[in-house]
Amino acid sequence: MRRSFIAGLLAVFGIRKVGAVAATAKFPPMPAWQPSFSQPLDRVVDRISYYSDRERDFVVFSNGTSVILEDGLSDAEAKAVSLKVLSDILNYHPDMSPTPMDDGNILVSYNHPAANVVLLDVAKAHWTEIEDRHLDGLTESEILYTPLGPNKFDDFGKQALLGRAYLFMDAQAPVISLIHRHT
Repeated sequence: MRRSFIAGLLAVFGIRKVGAVAATAKFPPMPAWQPSFSQPLDRVVDRISYYSDRERDFVVFSNGTSVILEDGLSDAEAKAVSLKVLSDILNYHPDMSPTPMDDGNILVSYNHPAANVVLLDVAKAHWTEIEDRHLDGLTESEILYTPLGPNKFDDFGKQALLGRAYLFMDAQAPVISLIHRHT
């Protein structure tokens, strides 16, 4: 009886098998945009170091996502912590908090100790792609509310989506490029 009730209810909504729906759902959701350009990691390292007053260790992934570390971690611990932070962000939800910095760049931080820098000159050099693809930086069915309205982005917001796109790229294929020590 219960089985036929559930089957009937699912049929009303056009669903034939619960398993079929679960198999097609993709978790965690990923945006379609993977920027065709990268940022120079040496400049990302310099900016993260500057923003942290040159007092923090951090790990930098191949697309520039930086994970801020507690002091005193060994290299092995730093790698393990940074991989866990990326996983935690991706599997929780990559809520972003973009901040304009005093040098004109944007720092995109998350709900865990990680950030991406969007270098202003790199963004300007690739503005056509950012303008054309920024909405592809949203995940399926994602709605971000801005002062302009749902999924309406000014230039600042478009650059923030660029920074977050790099996070998604690093989380999907995490490759640690370097561990930066502040001393």
